This record gives sequence, structure tokens and C-alpha cells, in this order.
Amino acid sequence: MANPTATLETSLGNVTVELFTDKMPVTAGNFIDLAKSGFYDGLHFHRVIQSFMIQFGCPHSRDPQSPRAGTGDSPNGRIQDEHPDDAQISNEPGTLSMANTGQPNSGSCQFFINTNHNDYLDFFSPGPSKHPVFGRVVDGMDVISSIESTPTDGGDRPIEPVQMVRVVVSE
Repeated sequence: MANPTATLETSLGNVTVELFTDKMPVTAGNFIDLAKSGFYDGLHFHRVIQSFMIQFGCPHSRDPQSPRAGTGDSPNGRIQDEHPDDAQISNEPGTLSMANTGQPNSGSCQFFINTNHNDYLDFFSPGPSKHPVFGRVVDGMDVISSIESTPTDGGDRPIEPVQMVRVVVSE
């Protein structure tokens, strides 16, 4: 059975991602459940860092100016860390990775798309960061690049908000 895909319809264009339900069923399944419920629709990218990643999925980012953007969890709570030995997929450009607080089992609804090879974030590499990859961009890296190059406020919040209009999962 082929992995499902999702279309991320953003205010800057569409991105298609493959979701690794075959290798990361908990993490990819969490994303799919949230997407199908409409959770991600209308939220904004709240963290954009050139040559690193773009982050999305905080419920507080519905208001792109909210000082709480980046701090929220899913209405379903947090999920169990997923670090399978047979799914050691590196945080390469175009991969989707679960954001977390740095504490065990703190992933929830926020994820990021790598725009650089951030192998130090791999759950199987030495160091404290443990971010499992659960998908990859299959079409629309030009849109990812547009979001990544969005001017920020001196920190990492886009000056001109970039909205996730909706996420549509195809199985």
C-alpha cells in the first residue's frame, strides 16, 4: 500500500507531501488525524529561519501576531516519541519533522519543514535534539523556498503572514 499524500494549500501556493505511515505510523497518523479534522486550516507559519526550516501548526498562530504562537499543543494532547531503528530518516531539505519542546514525548501538532540538511536534529544522532522525520515534500519546493525567504520581524516571525489555507489528505 502506498503512503498517503497531503496537499498543503498555503497563501503562497500549494505543496504536496508524502506521509510516511509505513515507517512512522504514530507521528504521520497524528498529522493525518489533525489535518482531516480541519485543525491546521487557517493557521499561519509562526517560525521562519533562512537556511534552517519553516515551522507551522501552533493553534495560537490562527492570529499571526499572537505572542503565544509557537507554544500551543493539539486538542488531542501530546504523542509518544517515535524513534524506530528501521526508520532512521535524516532531517534533509524538504523533509517534515515533528517539533517538540526538547523533552521526551512532547511532540503534538507543530512540525517543521527542513530547508537545510539538519542532521544534528536526527533522533539517531548524538545530542539532545530528537526530531523524527515523518514525511517529505514531493512537489512544491519552490513554495517552501518562497516561505523560507519571507522577511521576518527581526526574529523568526514573518512580517507578512503566510497562511495555511487548508490541508487535504489523499489516501
